[in-house]
Amino acid sequence: MKKLTIILNAVLFAAVVVLYVLYFVKPKAAEQNSSSLSLKTSDSLNYSIAFVEFDSILANYDMFIDLQRELLDKQGKSEAELNSKSKAWEKGAADYQDKASKGLITRSKAMEIEGELYQQQQNLLKLRDDMTLELAEEKQVMDRQVMYSILEFLEEFNKEYNYQYIFSKSFGGNLIFAESGLDITDEVLSGLNKKYHEDTEK
Repeated sequence: MKKLTIILNAVLFAAVVVLYVLYFVKPKAAEQNSSSLSLKTSDSLNYSIAFVEFDSILANYDMFIDLQRELLDKQGKSEAELNSKSKAWEKGAADYQDKASKGLITRSKAMEIEGELYQQQQNLLKLRDDMTLELAEEKQVMDRQVMYSILEFLEEFNKEYNYQYIFSKSFGGNLIFAESGLDITDEVLSGLNKKYHEDTEK
């Protein structure tokens, strides 16, 4: 009988201990997790965030406009040179066909002219490919120059405003929506153009 009483007391004691742990210890852990979560949430709300409309920056940034105009001018000159040489080749080919059809040149001369026309055609194709490649490389360099100038400006700009994040918003980009009050596009664009003109005047 004494053994049964001792066993029952032990079981009751264990049950009380379990209830104590569940009631008093677990809520404190939950409170800590809750306070930790609320702390993280409140911290995130204190982040200083802004965004720029990148499409608008490019469309109105004078550096990008000037570099793009230079690239288009070079592209126009390349196309004009290629068209001029292509027309000269076409004229030579037409002249050869006219003479060959009338029997005004010998077979050996015809073969010589055909070889020259073929080589000229290959040179034209190579010139076209070289021009295309060069223009593509210059476009990449231009895009990098513009991007680096924007990033360098934003670093200086942010020394005054201390944003923790400045996002780029563009059509089809990752940032789908942003509150209009966080838009700093006009300030950034104004500063970029001012700095660009100051640098070009030096």
